[in-house]
Amino acid sequence: MVFTRFVELGRVVLITYGPLEGKLAVIVNIIDQNKALIDGPSTVNGVERQAISFKRIALTDIVLPGVTPGMNVKSLTKKWEKADAQAKWDASSWAKRRAVRAARAKLNDFDRFKLRKARRKVAHARHIALKAAKA
Repeated sequence: MVFTRFVELGRVVLITYGPLEGKLAVIVNIIDQNKALIDGPSTVNGVERQAISFKRIALTDIVLPGVTPGMNVKSLTKKWEKADAQAKWDASSWAKRRAVRAARAKLNDFDRFKLRKARRKVAHARHIALKAAKA
């Protein structure tokens, strides 16, 4: 399998560590082999322009075409909206898994109990259907 996610201008990244964890940003410039300058359209997700280590970000499959080095926030926001990056991210399986994990983390004891009972009910129905199919 060929590696397809490269560090490049316009690559949308997910911040994986720090106070902005879980937010999306765009690589605006590459500082050196360890850091990049990122910017998230402030109106969209509140990530200000900053240098960040590659260890603290994860590259996504989304790339904004036409991003130039040091592009200003207004132009970057237009490119973000034109490429519909947020909708592409929300439709990805990665984002869906993160949403499920976040929803499960917010469950209280009673909600976990109800979830366990519902899973048992589904498993029982599946068992009955398989038994009927074999007979």
